[in-house]
Amino acid sequence: MSQTVELPRVQGPGSGLGGDWRVIVRNDDHNTFDGVAGALARYIPGVTLQMGYAIADRIHNAGLAVVWSGHREIAELYWEQLRDCGLTMAPLEQG
Repeated sequence: MSQTVELPRVQGPGSGLGGDWRVIVRNDDHNTFDGVAGALARYIPGVTLQMGYAIADRIHNAGLAVVWSGHREIAELYWEQLRDCGLTMAPLEQG
């Protein structure tokens, strides 16, 4: 007969792959509004070019903006795609 062994939890609930992981773009001196808006519209689902410009404006004025949040694996993908476009990314953070 097999026995189930329950291991102690090392992290709190909501940790791991699920939960809200935030993709944050930081302001910088080398990306244009066109470049930021285009990258956001290209890679973040539901973001139009017009919305991308509004987010780029928020990034410029506030120094950063959360551009997407959700499951960790998807957040990692969007983070890498935006980074590879040359955007300045903050580390992923769990919210």
